[in-house]
Amino acid sequence: MLQLPVLLLNQNYEPLTILRLRRAITLLILGKVDMVEKEDGKVMHAITVSYRVPSVIRLRYYVRIKRKEISLTKKNVIKRDNHQCQYCGKRTGMMTADHIMPKALGGDESWENLVCACHECNNRKGNRSLGHVGMHLLKKPKRPNYFTFVLNEFGRPNSKWRPYLFQC
Repeated sequence: MLQLPVLLLNQNYEPLTILRLRRAITLLILGKVDMVEKEDGKVMHAITVSYRVPSVIRLRYYVRIKRKEISLTKKNVIKRDNHQCQYCGKRTGMMTADHIMPKALGGDESWENLVCACHECNNRKGNRSLGHVGMHLLKKPKRPNYFTFVLNEFGRPNSKWRPYLFQC
């Protein structure tokens, strides 16, 4: 139960990150956050006190954060695309990062030029452009937002988080 995800908001209700329940309870006990939403019917019991399990918490003070940049790596490209080949839609087997426009044809190392691909599609495309091979992308790649990147690790967001998330 201590591993349940809890959404942390800044004082202005901007989503900051997702914490585990253990850290959220610690912040509540220290008086650094307020509970905004509770998990329905869930209670944590200590020896002398009981705590309602939070779903969304908000900092009592504003924190100015420098938005973190996600490094462009093969692992992060595959994670951004949810381990799904962007050519055929396959989700099983080994995946790799493929250049949409090959470097030999002037393509660059960027979030917009790299996609997750299965080995079959990567080998079929080879060192050629999409139009030349007759393949197409399932969705256009783009640079991931830090918060949505973190959110992807937790799967589908809790329904109580929806009012506080920008993309929902």
